[in-house]
Amino acid sequence: MNLSSLKPAEGSRKTRKRIGRGEGSGRGGTSTKGHKGAQSRSGYSRKAGFEGGQMPLVRRVPKFGFKNRNRVEYAAINIDLIQMLSQEKGLNVIDLDVLVNNGIVSKNDLVKVLGRGELKAKVEVTAHAFSATAISAIEAAGGKVNKI
Repeated sequence: MNLSSLKPAEGSRKTRKRIGRGEGSGRGGTSTKGHKGAQSRSGYSRKAGFEGGQMPLVRRVPKFGFKNRNRVEYAAINIDLIQMLSQEKGLNVIDLDVLVNNGIVSKNDLVKVLGRGELKAKVEVTAHAFSATAISAIEAAGGKVNKI
């Protein structure tokens, strides 16, 4: 085997359709666009969601629900994760930098600490928000809560 004899596998390469290159090509004349109508004209563009005159899906499906524009989204961190970080990394201060560096949250996230799990380590936690159970768990373990 040498480089000059290499070929792609049979059927792996398709030749492109050469449209509008004369009658002899088999794709001349109407150039696969059919006769007349908007879709055969140059410059035609179909509207987004247009389904050929049929009632579009967007209009068939009913609207429901409500999205609050002013909602504040928090990245949730639980007490058990704080316990794990303090044990494995030997940390007694957990703030946003620690969480970002360990890949738990991204740097633009707002962080809320929730109360799932057990906390035995004495830790100072800094975050944007805390649940009542998280505050009581951190303070019961002798830690400190700092709201940003």
